[in-house]
Formats: sequence, structure tokens, C-alpha cells
Amino acid sequence: MGGLFLAATWIKPLHVNKGKTIAQTITDRTDYAENPDKTREGELVTAYQCTPRLADAEFLLSKKQYLDLTGRDQGKSDILAYHIRQSFKPGEITSELANKLGYELALRFTHGKNAFIVATHEDKHHIHCHIVFNSTNLDCKSKFRNPMRSNKIVRRISDQICLENGLSVIENPKPSRGHYGTWLGDQKVPTWHEKLEQLIDKILSGKPADFDDFLKQMEGANCKVSRKKLISLCMEGQKRPIRLKSLSADYTEDAIRERISGARVVLPKESPVKESPVTQSVSPETEERQAPAQPQKPNMLIVIQRRIKAINDNPDTQGAKIFNLKQVSKSLMLLQEKGLTEMDKLRENAQDAKDKYNKISGRVHDIDARLKDINTLQAHIGTYIKTKAVADAYKKSGNSKKFMVEHETELTARKEAKKYFDGLKLGKLPTIKILQQEYAELSAERKKLYAEQKPARDYMQEILTAEQNIKQFLNFREDGQGKENDRIDR
Repeated sequence: MGGLFLAATWIKPLHVNKGKTIAQTITDRTDYAENPDKTREGELVTAYQCTPRLADAEFLLSKKQYLDLTGRDQGKSDILAYHIRQSFKPGEITSELANKLGYELALRFTHGKNAFIVATHEDKHHIHCHIVFNSTNLDCKSKFRNPMRSNKIVRRISDQICLENGLSVIENPKPSRGHYGTWLGDQKVPTWHEKLEQLIDKILSGKPADFDDFLKQMEGANCKVSRKKLISLCMEGQKRPIRLKSLSADYTEDAIRERISGARVVLPKESPVKESPVTQSVSPETEERQAPAQPQKPNMLIVIQRRIKAINDNPDTQGAKIFNLKQVSKSLMLLQEKGLTEMDKLRENAQDAKDKYNKISGRVHDIDARLKDINTLQAHIGTYIKTKAVADAYKKSGNSKKFMVEHETELTARKEAKKYFDGLKLGKLPTIKILQQEYAELSAERKKLYAEQKPARDYMQEILTAEQNIKQFLNFREDGQGKENDRIDR
């Protein structure tokens, strides 16, 4: 599965434009976002901690206050503001809801510490939001710290908000390369490879007599055919020819010959663009003996998303009262990131997370116990060495009671050390140097494990919570019977 992709997003820092002042740069950006011709005369512009029409002036004032309070001036490298664009699947969302979701995205990403405007444009076939937020925080004493991989963070927040509001999941997305205008969802213009495959399907549906007949029919459909060693095709309007061998598996020369002869069966595509056809290469002799195909398990992520959408469409249902959709959506995002499309995979992943954490914790426990033993052993060895002279003198005195009374503390400590050694049954005592080396190695291993332990524990807790949330969500029915409507959890 390609993954969830609910709204196309990106974020860019804004610096001073060449040949312009700070004020002009900020004004240009806010004016573009608030363009009345694109925002229904400003009706689709909302703001947080600033006035939309005065946002540029208020942003500029906060920067002056920041300079006065801190004395810090970053010059040309200073980031004046940040610009986020969020575009939605065509035909699925209203401008009003898009503006609301854009506002929520900005609020969550900035944690409410920065003023921003949200302008929703409806001049294109796809509704999209422009979010411009001030780099200077509301306290005018600090600035927004743009996190690493902020584009991914913005997309994740946006996707979760979309899920919470019941917007659809798009499978196998083909996101734009940096520009929201090229992302068209279901209306995406097919590539030349895809157009060629569609034309090939159309010609093959007419059952050409042989491969040569197929090529002639392709030429009759205004497609130039180059019959060199490697056959290539070029449709009308196409700049460069495409070789058959560069098409999908069912569209190579050998595959087309098999399809014409009947040795390869290609099922119809569900979508003219999205999915590659499913193929079955069979011989007439083995076709009858093939076992029937096993039914494909439903995609758990799609089922969950549909249920979230159903709850959003009917907010008065019992499900809306029981479930925290923010938590369910958060769990869904985690499953998508890990590619956990089936309940069995989720259970397995959760068990692996528990096993990993328990293994690390068990090893840390063993190391701690061993370090404690080394400390105790070193202390006894040190005592045994220090009291050797006293013990030798005690023997020379003929085990004198008077000597024993005078040196009772040292002799008792030596006796306890000997008893400890006997209990360990070591045979030969290790040297202090060997124990110190072992202690250093174990300490280094423990330090490494400590660094792994917290992330392992956090992920274990996260995936177990997700497992519980999703299991409860999938098992829930309005009649309270607790059986899966989509038969996911088997």
C-alpha cells in the first residue's frame, strides 16, 4: 500500500526578497494570500492573534519589539515568516471546512505561540489554503524554531486532521514535486506510459489476430510504431517514443503476445490511472487444476477510515459518543507509517515491540546486578589484601587471644571476605584490573542500552495503545454485540 495521503502540503521559510524591504516582503506574501478575488472578498480569511488586513504591520511591529527586547539582529539570514500551503482532493471539501482545517493545522504546528492568517483560495479546481505565520513568537522575546523534517511534520498533522474530519484516504498517492497545483487526486492527468497502456488495452480488447495485426491497429489509432530490435511506440502529441519493455509487466512485447494467444489473462483495471492490472499467466493444461484464488483480506486502514467518516457524517451516533476520534486517527497514522494493514500484522508488531523492550530491560537488569556484584567483590578483595599483614601476624602470635582482641575489626572483616569468596566458589580470585575492565565494558553497554530503552518503551506503549484503540474501534457495533462488521479481527 502506498499510504494515506489526504491533503498535499509544504512549508517554506520566507526571507527578505531581493531589492525589497522587510515590510514589502511581508506585505507581498500576506496580500497574495488574502487576495479578495480568490478568497470570496475576504470571507475565507481567518486569523489568530492578529487582524487579517493589518497582519503585515503587526508582524513587522513584533519584530521591532523583538529587536528592542533582545538586541538580536540576524540581518539577511533572518526568517521573517513561514508559508504553509495545504490543498485538498477536488470535489470533496467545502471552502469553509478547508479554512477550518487550515486554521487547526496552523494552531497545532505553532502550538499557539505565533500569530497567523489562513486564506482559503477557491479559484482553482482544487480548494487550497495559504497559511502565513509570524516567525516571531507572541511574547516578542523568542522565535519559532523550525524543526527538522518540518515538511513531514506538517503533512502528518494535516493528514491526522483530515482523518479526524472524515476526509477520504487516497491509496498509492503520487504527490506533486513541490507544487500543489500538480496534485489532482482522482483527476490526475495520466502519464504517457499510462495512456499507452490504456490504448494497448483498448486494442487488445478487439482481439487482434496476431502481434503484427496488433501493431497495425496501434498505427491505425494514430500511434507511431518503430519496428527496430526493440519496439517503441509514440502517440500523437508525445515528444519521445516509449519502448514496450519500459511499460508495466503486462505490456511488454512478450506479455502482449501471450495476451493475444490467451496464455496470459489480464483482469480489467479498477481505475484507468491508479492500479496496475492483476495478471495470471496460465497454460491451458494447468488452468483447470488451479485452486481458486483466496479472497483478499480487506485493508484495515481503509475500513477504519471509512468508519471515522461514517461517524463524522452522523455525529449523533453512539460511536461518536464512545470514541475519541483524535486518538483513533493518531493510532491510524501510526499504523499507516508502519505499513500495518492487517490486524495480525498489528498484533505481531505489538508483540515484537514488547519483546524488544523486555529484552533490553532484562539485559539492563542483568548488567546492573553484575555491576553491583563486581563492586562487592572488589570491596572484599581490597579488604582481604589490606588485612593480609594482620592475619600473618596473628598466626605468628600463635593465635593469641590478646592479639585477636586488639585486631578484632580487621580479622572479622577478613573472615567475612573469605566467607564471601567461598560462597562464590571462584577457585582463583580475579585481579582488581580484570574486574575494572569488565566493569568498564558493562558500563559502556549499559549506557548504550539506556539510549535504546526509552525509545523502545515509548514505541511499545504507543503501539499497544494503538492496538487497543483499533481493536476496540473495529469490534464496535451500534447494536453493542462487539462483532466486526468488516471481519478484520480474526
